[in-house]
Amino acid sequence: MARRIAAGAAYGGGSIGLLGAAGVGVLLAEVQLAKRSVGGGTAPVPPSGDGWYGLAFGHTEPLRMGMLGDSTAAGQGVRRAGQTPGALLASGLAAVAERPVDLWNVALPGARSDDLDRQVTLLLSDPSRVPDVCVIMIGANDVTHRLPATQSVRCLAAAVRRLRTAGAEVVVGTCPDLGTIEPVYQPLRWLARRVSRQLAAAQTIVAVEQGARTVSLGDLLGPEFAANPRELFGPDNYHPSAEGYATAAMAVLPTLCAVLNLWPETDRLDATRDEDMLPVAKAASAAAAQAGTEVTGARAPWALLKHRRRRHLPTAAEATPAGAVPNGAVPAGAVPPGAVPSGATPPDGPPDAEETRQVGWEA
Repeated sequence: MARRIAAGAAYGGGSIGLLGAAGVGVLLAEVQLAKRSVGGGTAPVPPSGDGWYGLAFGHTEPLRMGMLGDSTAAGQGVRRAGQTPGALLASGLAAVAERPVDLWNVALPGARSDDLDRQVTLLLSDPSRVPDVCVIMIGANDVTHRLPATQSVRCLAAAVRRLRTAGAEVVVGTCPDLGTIEPVYQPLRWLARRVSRQLAAAQTIVAVEQGARTVSLGDLLGPEFAANPRELFGPDNYHPSAEGYATAAMAVLPTLCAVLNLWPETDRLDATRDEDMLPVAKAASAAAAQAGTEVTGARAPWALLKHRRRRHLPTAAEATPAGAVPNGAVPAGAVPPGAVPSGATPPDGPPDAEETRQVGWEA
């Protein structure tokens, strides 16, 4: 199905959808019940995270990073700029690169993939701020507003192509699994999961074909959110909380660093992490089913499936060990958390969320 959607987008098809008409009537009552529960609280307007991060590394030669997408990319559901995924990623990128990062977030809550053209135009409007790398998180509103799947992935492919033509590297966080939203009941939950994964797989195919890397966000809203719904969902029961965004950021950060050649890469597949070289459609399907899976294009029609290591969120005791400097300050002459001293080997995994906050300053 994902391959059919991608092919339909490439050749102008518009009739291939993710839902058949047969089951729609049966699910209408479930949809109405879900609407009464989802969004019952109030999600705060997402704070602007635009600005420079990692100023401890200087004020010149910044890496320019763009953030595009919907409310997930904007960070709706949190109140502090430092808790948004853009700020977390910019802080982590600065720590690994040992360079400041200039973040420009043009994501719009409620946006669908057909808004990406406007966002890309805005991001490329200033010749002096053309991004080095862009992160796109999109897809949830395409499902909930029934945007035709072929149109959805066609818009994403066009956005990735424009950014790549402008010289930016691109990382796409694919459609999250909407079947994990707590107030959604069966059979709508099963259908939402199926539709979300099909769209995520189709997004992976078209993004990789345009030269981007993708990271599956689907199951990040799966086992972890199901086990801790009150902790990882925001006050409206729909958007992630600060901890939820930190979980997603930790999944995307290694790929963000790797695409800029800041992370050690190897052509050898790690069997212990179920890494493999697969046809792109099969790699897309496998990635949609497992959170945090990266898909990178190889020689057509093959793609590399990678499962980069993610660390757990530190407990309070782990985040403040004995003898640590209060408030995340860095002692004179010390190496900031997550940074790599000159001549040293990069760490085996990405900095923890707490570490990225210590080296990143809100704009």
